[in-house]
Order: sequence, then structure tokens, then C-alpha cells
Amino acid sequence: MTITSARERLDGLWRRGLEFLGTDVAIMGGAMSWISERHLVSAISNAGGFGVIAAGSMDPDRLATEIAATQELTARPFGVNLITMHPQLDRLIDVCGELQVGHIVLAGGLPPTTAIKRAKDTGAKVICFAPALVAAKKLVRSGADALVIEGTEAGGHIGPVATGVLAQEILPAMAALVPVFVAGGLGRGEAIVSYLEMGAVGAQLGTRFVCATECVAHQNFKKAFIRAAARDAVPTVQVDPAFPVIPVRALANEGSRRFVEFQHEVIRRFRAGELENKEAQLEIEHFWAGALRRAVIDGDVETGSVMAGQSVGMVTREQPCAEILTELVDQAVTALAGRLPTPALPVS
Repeated sequence: MTITSARERLDGLWRRGLEFLGTDVAIMGGAMSWISERHLVSAISNAGGFGVIAAGSMDPDRLATEIAATQELTARPFGVNLITMHPQLDRLIDVCGELQVGHIVLAGGLPPTTAIKRAKDTGAKVICFAPALVAAKKLVRSGADALVIEGTEAGGHIGPVATGVLAQEILPAMAALVPVFVAGGLGRGEAIVSYLEMGAVGAQLGTRFVCATECVAHQNFKKAFIRAAARDAVPTVQVDPAFPVIPVRALANEGSRRFVEFQHEVIRRFRAGELENKEAQLEIEHFWAGALRRAVIDGDVETGSVMAGQSVGMVTREQPCAEILTELVDQAVTALAGRLPTPALPVS
């Protein structure tokens, strides 16, 4: 297959994704708190991809400011990722509608049907995360316009199932119904192609964009990514099932070691009668409060939370977003060019 025909093949494989996002490249930027703000989001979109603002814990006024600032930096499509557990979710959705955001991503748990409907009523396309086939079916019945399936290889809060397994479970059943994007552990174009050939319409990458030159993350944070190997990005450790910890994948550091020690100490105090069960659980949950900001903004990569996916081993230098996207596309095209041509069927 020639390079030209391989590029045509790639455009055909992710055509639904291109049309759904309104982009040149069907690659979404993963929404990363403190990282996926106006500068990175607009840079990804201006380079032909699809940037996504991470609303995180923003209040409505702060989100409105961030959306408007992003619109000043790009005329290309971008989305807003909203956490479904946010106490002001309805108002955040309304802000997206008032500022004519074209795509709303609902994450951080299965969104209620009412939230999906409210988002769709703004005129936006709604994207939801599906951690299992049963959830994917429910979300589509509730009105989701597209799905993202994200495996445990991803950075930040993670589920228990690998991307490859989720893809095998969900794509055959759902790809014909709605556009499905694949995420988690993706760092090269060859991997993206494999999922496109399985029925996905595009991919979402977060970790690869942390070391974009346009990303506002502290240089210490970026250097930690460049130094890291895939095995360095590990889930947080839970020391006692009676005190569950929502797993977060991040680079192992002094903070993660202290977290294990802290859990042991809190549980000791609970067993000694010094703390109620609920108090102990809250102390454990609050350990990481502000830790991501300390790492991303302040550069404290020793005690802060350096959230990263396992694809961090493929981050080797700082690059502009346009160069990252070009690399991914070139890798995808080269992979397709190496495929054997489909033999012609015999004429009967």
C-alpha cells in the first residue's frame, strides 16, 4: 500500500470520528485537571485535534471564564469535560450552553439521564465514559451521542479493566450504534490504527500532551514524565479493604510512599478507638487534597501527585502539539502502508 493510499485508508477508518468532532484528526486530548486549560486545549484544536477543557472542581463563573478565554485562542472545535459528582453540575451544563460549547463530556461516574438530556438540550453533542458493556448500553439508551472506553493503563482515576479487553468487549456491540473513542495507554499511531480497525472512530490521549510546549505544567512535572518508564506509573495502594481507596495511576514518589504509611497510621488510630470509621475514611481520602496542583503548578514532584498513564514511557521530549499529532498520524499511516493489499476476489 502506498503512503497516499494509506492516508486515504486512515481517513476512511476514522471518518465518523472526524465528522463527529469536526476536526482534521480524530484524536481527543484527555481532560487533565490543572493541565487541560485554555493554552493546551486551544493548541490541540488549532493543530487539528480536539482539545477538551478539564472543568474539574471549577465553579460556574470560573468555567465560563476558561471557555471564553479558549474561544479567544481558537475558532476550532473543542469540548468541556464535566465531573458528574460536581454539586453544581446542572449550572455548569447551562454555562456550556450559554457559551455554545459544541461537545460536553460527562465523566467521573455514570451520569444520570437527566444530566445527559440537559446537556443535549443545549445543542451540544454528549460524550460519556463507558467502563463496561452494560454501562455502554445504558448510556446509549440514556441519549449519549458517543462513548469513550478508557482502560486501566490511563493516568489519574482508573478502572480495573485493560483497554484491549474493553475494546474487545464493547466495540463489537456498540460501534455500529454510536461513535466510540478508545483511551488508556495510547502513545503511538500504530496502536490507534489497531483500534480503528476494530471499529473505534478515534482515540483520546492525555499523557502524551503533558510535555507539549504549550502545556502550562511546571518544568519539574514535565521532566518527571520525560525521565519515567512505563512501570513507574502505578496505581495508589490500598492497605485495607475496609478503607477503600479510589485507585489513581501516578508516578511513584515520596508522596505515594507516605500515603501507604499514612493509611497504616489512620487505621491504627481507628482500631485504637481514637477515630470513628467515617472520620478515618475521610482522613485517608483527604491525604491527596491539593497534591495534583502542587505537582503540576508548583513543581513539587516529590510529595505531590504526578498523575500519568503507562504511556509515559513514550514521552521522551517536549514538543509542540502540532508535532505530536503529526507524529501520531505518520506512525498510523506507516503502519497501514505496511499492510498487505487486500486480494481481489475471483470472478465467478
